[in-house]
Amino acid sequence: MSTDPSRFATGATLTHASATTALAAGLARIEAGATVIDCAALAQFDSSALAVLLAWRRAAQARGKPVEILNVPAGLASLAQVYGVDALFGPQVSSLAADTAAAR
Repeated sequence: MSTDPSRFATGATLTHASATTALAAGLARIEAGATVIDCAALAQFDSSALAVLLAWRRAAQARGKPVEILNVPAGLASLAQVYGVDALFGPQVSSLAADTAAAR
């Protein structure tokens, strides 16, 4: 667990079953000032992960703070592209999704 209050990690799983709990935990971290979300450990996810990440981003924006989402797994970036929300995560995710699609 990171001791840096400006960042937090998604954990290994972010699916429909865990979305409500993850959303609340992330919103609390954002309320406390976190502006960086690290997805490095994220191994199991579904479209609920996109909804949670977008909600966290909106919460940070409502506080007037930009949020940075790091280490987005290629599969999640591709899923974001399918749903048309990849641009909301920034150019690094959009280019990752494009690279993944081109490799297929």
